[in-house]
Amino acid sequence: MSNPFDVVHAMRPGLLQLQALPPLSLYVHLPWCIQKCPYCDFNSHEWRDNSQAMPEQRYIDALMADLETSLPLVWGRPVHSVFIGGGTPSLFTPSSIDRLISGIRARLPLEAEAEITLEANPGTFEKDRFKAFHAAGVTRLSIGVQSFNDEHLKALGRVHNRDQAMAAVQEALTAFETFNLDLMYALPGQSLADLKQDVETALSFKPPHISIYHLTIEPNTMFAKHPPVLPEDDDAYAMMDLITEMTGTEGLQRYEVSAYAKPGHRCWHNLNYWQFGDYLGIGAGAHSKLSFAHRITRQVRFREPQLYMMQALKGEPVTQHEEVSREELPFEFMLNALRLREGFSLTDYMARTGLAMTSIQKGLMQAEVKGLIGRDLAKVWPTERGFDFLSDLQELFLAER
Repeated sequence: MSNPFDVVHAMRPGLLQLQALPPLSLYVHLPWCIQKCPYCDFNSHEWRDNSQAMPEQRYIDALMADLETSLPLVWGRPVHSVFIGGGTPSLFTPSSIDRLISGIRARLPLEAEAEITLEANPGTFEKDRFKAFHAAGVTRLSIGVQSFNDEHLKALGRVHNRDQAMAAVQEALTAFETFNLDLMYALPGQSLADLKQDVETALSFKPPHISIYHLTIEPNTMFAKHPPVLPEDDDAYAMMDLITEMTGTEGLQRYEVSAYAKPGHRCWHNLNYWQFGDYLGIGAGAHSKLSFAHRITRQVRFREPQLYMMQALKGEPVTQHEEVSREELPFEFMLNALRLREGFSLTDYMARTGLAMTSIQKGLMQAEVKGLIGRDLAKVWPTERGFDFLSDLQELFLAER
């Protein structure tokens, strides 16, 4: 197999015909957290060694080496957004985040108004830390509150309590023009009244963006080994209806399955994922999706942080590199685009996949008959029913085996 970083290999003739490349985002993974949550299936690692500090500087050295190795694959393409996720990125000091963002700016052509998001947890901040992140160049904060109820926070294994969550949101309000609150619903022991109180508390801060996720039991998590008792499906649907109603009253529009925003505050980075844009992912376990004139490729970085640092500093951060087949592309596109309330334009489908409309004609016809989509000559969008049965809708576009 050719060197996966060989741009000549990536640019050779192939089966796809992409007329233009989609927008490009950068994802940066900072893998450490104080404590692994029982529901979390992200690549996060507890930092337990109290005898020495987290290797922030070596890790940033590795990220910069990773980025430099990857530059030929994205050469000259402007970057519209940067998302620093984890783990718990707010464990890193503001000066380390400053060094990271400066290093990215020195190596990539960031758009003047590029959105730079940092994930933060209420259990890891002290006063003025958010202001320092803002000064370092972060433009948008995403705060992992999950709940304002102490009992539910405990059940979720979170390291913060209600008071810390309230203080963190208050701090974000003063430091950032735009920020996101992450909440979860259908939690162990949660009633409709509990949820109403959580959403009321969140909305009392007038947040410009809220992401609300249904708690799901993922494989290889503590919750998978020791499943908690969760609300019944009917109760979870009632919770979803309540969330949509309450957020709508406050002027937050549901623009994606789990995302609600005021006008002008949609998350550009996530929108790019959902619109099948490109993203370069650097850091332990990070994923990339990169387009070229005749192919779309995916990469995965080494997952274990120590191994990742060693490999990245050697100029070999990637452990998997593959081309997305023509057969898989319709499903890959729909997996993202149908999460959006507004759906997608047919010209975007052809531009982003390099495929003709005939590749999804059968799936669209089936979806329309089942009442899962609406469409006209230019666009396709999920109906209310399509939103409720999203996985059934997406499956209609799976490659036939």
